[in-house]
Amino acid sequence: MVAVLLMVGGCASSQGPVAAVASALTPYKIDILQGNVLTQEQVQALQVGMSREQVRDILGTPLLASVFHDNRWDYVFTLKRQGQAPQRRHLSVWFKDNRLERFNGDDVPTEQAFVESLQVPRKDAPIPALVATPEQLQAFDAKNPLKAPPVTPAPPAVVYPRLEP
Repeated sequence: MVAVLLMVGGCASSQGPVAAVASALTPYKIDILQGNVLTQEQVQALQVGMSREQVRDILGTPLLASVFHDNRWDYVFTLKRQGQAPQRRHLSVWFKDNRLERFNGDDVPTEQAFVESLQVPRKDAPIPALVATPEQLQAFDAKNPLKAPPVTPAPPAVVYPRLEP
């Protein structure tokens, strides 16, 4: 029945109660995380003169490293989550003679701020009361009297012959 209503609702106009139900039933969308997580602590650890290996140890393998521009690495981070604005950060690192010459990029959050941004805000819906009043309990007992299940006698114990003489 519900499936028929939803199929018919897809053909209806986008106004009215059908549209409200359709907008409430949105499919789950997975989180899309691409690139390297960049934090202030990582960027602050970078120092001019570091080797490529040291930069790779701090920031990880670059997302973009061009064969034609081997003196530049680009670190890109994107995160798309349902119900949140997409996050995007970029950091470019330039080398001269295999040593870090300079780096430039977006402002990046601290590790703590990044972790806090991952928490999805929950809607504060009131929690229903889980306590019944004595009157409600009496009304429930009147509608649903306890019926003892039929008692069946236990089967007699079975005695098996010994296997060994």
